[in-house]
Amino acid sequence: MAIEFVLLVLGAYLLGSVPAAYLVTKWSRGIDIRQYGSGNVGAANVVTVASKRWAVPVIIFDLGKGMVMVWVAQLVGLGIAQQVAVGLAAIIGHNWPVFLHFNGGRGGLTLTGVALILAPKLTLILLLFVFLSTIFRQMALGVVVAVAALPILSWFLSQPLGIKEPLPVSLGFLAIFLITVLRRLTAPRTSVTASVSPRQLLVNRLFFDRDIRDREAWMHRAPEQQEKQKKG
Repeated sequence: MAIEFVLLVLGAYLLGSVPAAYLVTKWSRGIDIRQYGSGNVGAANVVTVASKRWAVPVIIFDLGKGMVMVWVAQLVGLGIAQQVAVGLAAIIGHNWPVFLHFNGGRGGLTLTGVALILAPKLTLILLLFVFLSTIFRQMALGVVVAVAALPILSWFLSQPLGIKEPLPVSLGFLAIFLITVLRRLTAPRTSVTASVSPRQLLVNRLFFDRDIRDREAWMHRAPEQQEKQKKG
């Protein structure tokens, strides 16, 4: 069983590292998605730099790679703590993919896939909250609040939510929250970073997942390569 666990963790990381958003925009538009829009290697940025149509396969793949790996871990009889570890490996792979020099996305869809297998009822409730946050154009804030709620609710409401082993699940969700925060705060610096104070940058990245408060200016800024050419 130890061999299966190690192989699944490694497989989860490698599958998580497959950058669907990067590949889709490279094939459809011939661009590096990390240089456009939010710079995030995820479905939301695909909508911005390509189209909603091209975002569909990205959503399916990024969600599926989290779900499939935890589901396979269940099928081979791994314990819940090991299932959590496999799910975390998939998320880490998406956020720090070996195929993109460890500069990937934020893992929102992949962590959702993992959470859907580990705690489906809780995840569906929090997905509704995230959906409502998009109405007010605050999806990034909604995501971080929902992810922060995962370990708390899974522990205190484990019985009504049908979570049989709350300790490993809650600890896993806590790890997911910490990974989410770490990825946001350690995103590569941009040309506008220098104009923002360290404290404001911390707030912007943590709650809004961008370097500046103005969303439109952030999403439609010039690619980093063009900025470097102008300065040159």
